[in-house]
Amino acid sequence: MTFQRARTEEQREIRRQAILDAASAMLDEMPVAAVTLNELSRRVGLAKPNVLRYFESREAVLLELLDHFLREWLTELAGELAAGIDEDLPMAERAAGVAEILSRSLSGRLVLCDLFGAQGRVLEHNVSVEVVTRYKRASLDRLTTLTALIQRYLPELGENATLFSLQTMVMAGALSAYSTPPPSLRAAYEAEPDLARFHLELKDYLRLALTATLLGALPRR
Repeated sequence: MTFQRARTEEQREIRRQAILDAASAMLDEMPVAAVTLNELSRRVGLAKPNVLRYFESREAVLLELLDHFLREWLTELAGELAAGIDEDLPMAERAAGVAEILSRSLSGRLVLCDLFGAQGRVLEHNVSVEVVTRYKRASLDRLTTLTALIQRYLPELGENATLFSLQTMVMAGALSAYSTPPPSLRAAYEAEPDLARFHLELKDYLRLALTATLLGALPRR
């Protein structure tokens, strides 16, 4: 697409959304590390300096997408937990159910997990204090939302619910890096099947990790 110069706030918002939509489409095709500002500019039909009028860097675009995907996930997660957890069940069964739903839900959102993994080491660099501060404020709001959801079904966690919520996102980001091996590594696994023990299925290993974390955080009775 080709844009004329934006002259109104509405036109500027259309440009911003077009950039976000193009970046989102790229993430469906490639990992976060492969998304470049040059390719994003080409796809959206704007010169690179014009893209930078709306977002100060590639990382600023991806941080905004991370917040958008996180809000979407939390909305859907609320329904998944409500449908899948019986609040009258014993604590251990509720904990197993929460771990299962979280792992299933996150493993179906590989782009979100990839963004989680890139957040601290990539996305929070090359952005201004203003941008990262705005993102961190929003991130704290999302963490509060996730904590409240977890506490609803596992009130026994108490204050540990916040730490568990944070660990859930961190583990999803870390484990997702091992669940989608590049072509060369997949070829190595095919040539030497014994090497495939290093290949993790995200849902299974995330469920194990979340269950172990919950067992350590819940009170022992």
